[in-house]
Amino acid sequence: MATILLVDDEPEMRLLTRTILEKKGYDVIEARDSDETLVILDKEKPDLILLDVMMPGLNGWDLCRKIKNKEELKDIPIIMFTIMSESHNIERSFKSGADAHINRPFEMKEFLDIVNKFLKKG
Repeated sequence: MATILLVDDEPEMRLLTRTILEKKGYDVIEARDSDETLVILDKEKPDLILLDVMMPGLNGWDLCRKIKNKEELKDIPIIMFTIMSESHNIERSFKSGADAHINRPFEMKEFLDIVNKFLKKG
């Protein structure tokens, strides 16, 4: 079973996303900010990271760059998962090293299709 690290400072969004992912059979680890994310990544290597942009500490783009610059973590797919849906923000996601960008609010099928693509499930 694949493990997803969900990084978002909004408890409601974490709960909603976690519920959707767990119903599809994924294990979900939650982090509220960049500091918590880095502590988790020192101990665990998830199969995928869903990463919000706007949060306390490092923003998602800077955190993405930091993760992708670590040899032991660089191959973990990172999907930016954010309300920042303007084209320049999507471009910034990819420039920071993200493998995909999902706009919120999201369509459930599109969301799961992208997650499944990176986890080769479904």
